[in-house]
Amino acid sequence: MTKYIKEKEIDDNTMFEISNDMKNGKIVVFKTDTVYGIGTNAFNEESCKKIYKIKGRPLEKPLCVLISDISMLKKIVDFISPTEQKLIDAFWPGPLTIIFKIKEKIFPNIVSAGNELVGFRLLKNGFAHSLIKVAGVPIVAPSANLSGSPTGTNMKNIISELDGKVDYILDSGNIKDDTTSTIIEVNNEKVIIIREGKITKNEIAQVLSLKNNIYTLAKNKEEF
Repeated sequence: MTKYIKEKEIDDNTMFEISNDMKNGKIVVFKTDTVYGIGTNAFNEESCKKIYKIKGRPLEKPLCVLISDISMLKKIVDFISPTEQKLIDAFWPGPLTIIFKIKEKIFPNIVSAGNELVGFRLLKNGFAHSLIKVAGVPIVAPSANLSGSPTGTNMKNIISELDGKVDYILDSGNIKDDTTSTIIEVNNEKVIIIREGKITKNEIAQVLSLKNNIYTLAKNKEEF
């Protein structure tokens, strides 16, 4: 049975309970600094499998991981390049997903779809950031919708699709802007834009002064 709770009703005790449940593998729908995500502990293989099943998500599509601070990232990834560090300094916390090579066997294979690369995002301070910080673990959090459906922004649609399938739905109201995070990968100091979202190619170019070394592979709102 899904517990439906409005954000304004969540006190410190309830926050601790939800975060602890998420750490222990429960599935929680919550608003990020872009759209609603459907999240659970990234280290819990069975819970991550549940998210794929709930969404009807193809297993070859990796999951995005949300973190609460840079120290959490450094425990997981192999290396942070100078270009990646510049992007972190400029855009984190914020709507930029950066794809990193992760340490061997740090996550269940299902998180990365068997690859060595995973996209990470550091959330701005707020409700979702607090959930992750209290949980103390990185959280997988694709958009809170069934695969192929509109991105998770409307609470009525989210409840219609996910009620009874997840453990918690935390209602922070509808989201008017459905623009998702920008997804990038840095390869040999060249920036590849996988998906252009809230942060534009021009904004990235201005920070890096690498206008000729930024490539765009796709410009769409498909979930990552």
